[in-house]
Amino acid sequence: MPSRKPDYYEILGVFRDAPQADIKRAYLDSAQRLHPDRNVAPGETELFLEIQLAYEVLSNPKRRNLYDATLPPEIEESGVIKHEVSFSRTNLVQLDEPQLVYALLEVGPRDQKEKLPSAPLNICLILDRSTSMQGDKLDFVKATAIHLLRNLRQEDVLSVVAFSDRAEVIVPAALNLGKKKHEESIQMMQASGATEIYKGLQAGIKEIRRTLDPSRVNHIILLTDGQTYGDEKACLKLAEDAAAQHIGITAMGIGHEWNDIFLDALAGKTGGSSAYISKPSDIERLLTDKFKALAKSFADEVLLEYKRQEHIRINYGFRLQPEGGFIEVESPIHLGPILQDTALHILFEFLVSPQALDGDVLTLLDGSLKTSIVARPRPVPPVRLKLTLDIKQNPSKEEAPSRILNALSHLNLYRMQERAQAAAEADQFDTAARYLQNLATHLLSQGEHSLSKTALFEAKHLETKHAWSLAGHKDIKYSTRALLLSGDQEKAE
Repeated sequence: MPSRKPDYYEILGVFRDAPQADIKRAYLDSAQRLHPDRNVAPGETELFLEIQLAYEVLSNPKRRNLYDATLPPEIEESGVIKHEVSFSRTNLVQLDEPQLVYALLEVGPRDQKEKLPSAPLNICLILDRSTSMQGDKLDFVKATAIHLLRNLRQEDVLSVVAFSDRAEVIVPAALNLGKKKHEESIQMMQASGATEIYKGLQAGIKEIRRTLDPSRVNHIILLTDGQTYGDEKACLKLAEDAAAQHIGITAMGIGHEWNDIFLDALAGKTGGSSAYISKPSDIERLLTDKFKALAKSFADEVLLEYKRQEHIRINYGFRLQPEGGFIEVESPIHLGPILQDTALHILFEFLVSPQALDGDVLTLLDGSLKTSIVARPRPVPPVRLKLTLDIKQNPSKEEAPSRILNALSHLNLYRMQERAQAAAEADQFDTAARYLQNLATHLLSQGEHSLSKTALFEAKHLETKHAWSLAGHKDIKYSTRALLLSGDQEKAE
């Protein structure tokens, strides 16, 4: 029986109609990742030669045309990942006003005959050791860092950077660390100075790059209890550079004085998320859970590239699973990771202008999903993603799937606290209080009694004190965000 002819498009991870610029970029990315000078793993030299041959054929227009004529029909469905889309409505109606449409995108691994091995890690802990961290916070941070170091697998890389108004590499990135020596270095950390996140982030990215490897999960975990001043734009630029090298960022804020909007944006640049640590004793649990999740990565990154449709805007994007967080909706969108046991779930809000409704079918989004899988050296072929809805004279009586209705119900709670925050920032404290009172009513109806009381307390505080309580805003924000996650988990089960 004749062997299957190699698919050069699949080898490079591009569509068959890819322009030359995309083919060249895919080749350069693969060649850099798999060059024999950098990789000695069994089979990777042969794969590098396959990639070279694929590029030699596809970069030559004449040879490409001859090769294309020998190919069987293209299979649209990926053999590696699968995706499903649910809409908040089954069709659109021609109206003279804008309409909102929600889409829930789920991306997960296609059923594998064999379970992939746990991904090796390349992690950098960037730890705030400014003066405000002294006491229990720094003690718990040091104890947790030592615990993670002791439980490091042989194939993992862990580096530690401490920062205040300067940065210091406490544990350099390397395999086979001398753990006893580095435990002592961590234990010797002392609190002093101010908080300058840029310096810590810059040093941490440098450490990650020392052992940067596409066969590892390359990730930064930043812990801080304070705000950085004047270097926010520089930090966001560093995050963009990290994203370009497939380095993820998770930002964790301890206590109530850190800037949640900034850390959301910082992590979001890479498809990561921020987390709220309300008390120091939670540091070890949350950090350990994060390490376990990273080790269970199936895909360390999913990118959504799309062409903007005329008269249609993506208002909003929120990742429900595996970690909650906002996503920037400018193409390419860093959607985040897929875990071996948890698919990626993203909720989009589209605003459709009346001018878009001039046919029988509306295209909300036309793009592709690109997936980077740590345990797979060969590029993953992209998947076309086209979201369409019929346009009819009357709305459909068919109900939306329960999975998206459930997500929208919880998202509405989250949006209420957002409106309260925006009103409070505009000194409209009575308005902010009303939003929180409304939130409390909805929470109570869903059985969230404790969180409902918190919302009512903050509403009263805003009315009388014209300010949030010390931890009020973050308590409500991250608790309502957690409802989004728990609701999606219930749906998945």
